[in-house]
Amino acid sequence: MAATVALIQGASRGLGFEFCKHILKNKSLAAVVATCRNPDGAAELRGLAGQHPGRLTVLKLDVNREEDVRGAAERVKESFGRLDLIVNSSAMLHPSGKGETSLRDVSAQGTISTLMTNTVGPLVMAKYFMPLLQKGGGGFGQQPAEKAKQHSGIIVNITAKVGSIGDNGLGGWYSYRMSKAALNMATRNLSIELGRSRPKVLCVSLHPGTVNTDLSRPYHRNVPKDKLFSTEHSVSCLMGIIESLNIEKTGKAYNWDGTELPW
Repeated sequence: MAATVALIQGASRGLGFEFCKHILKNKSLAAVVATCRNPDGAAELRGLAGQHPGRLTVLKLDVNREEDVRGAAERVKESFGRLDLIVNSSAMLHPSGKGETSLRDVSAQGTISTLMTNTVGPLVMAKYFMPLLQKGGGGFGQQPAEKAKQHSGIIVNITAKVGSIGDNGLGGWYSYRMSKAALNMATRNLSIELGRSRPKVLCVSLHPGTVNTDLSRPYHRNVPKDKLFSTEHSVSCLMGIIESLNIEKTGKAYNWDGTELPW
């Protein structure tokens, strides 16, 4: 039986793929469940599974399809019976691949599509995987001696600084900003409800910085070199935060450097 079980949603590339690599490398007894929309087309992920036989399970899961989420939760229950960590990392900037620079660029369908992937998907993930997180052993984060402060599992929603209402001074990117602001509210709501449970499930939003991925690549020319992170650096920072979490830190958003991000 694995010492810890982590599920990475959106694991075929970018941050999600790097989370899988990091956990498999740094937690020798950990099992990782990697989900993506098209496992057959995820060559790197399948290659990683081949390097870690028995430790990496790849499941088909499209967060826009509730039946996929429910089915994946049933598979994880059958195989492991519990979870210690979920990282919701899949995201889209906009169906067009570009953020809306003005109101003229806004469309109802584009906004709905972005919200479905970035906000509704992680919320539905929490619904179906919450019972497994409540059976977790708290294999990630800090576990103080006081029983009342212990947690069984952690939900991490990958947010973005542009989703902070308090930090927004530029405007634009309507659907992406809105989706991440709404995701932060979902994180806060979840932290309250799941913080009442016995055992507790800890919920946080984490901002990875500007990372060299497909999502941010069209905007790299505007980012100073020292502020453009590799996936390895970003995930290393985020895992450091995850490992230091305790129940007192639930319901908040944090930057990659551990500072609190204003709502």
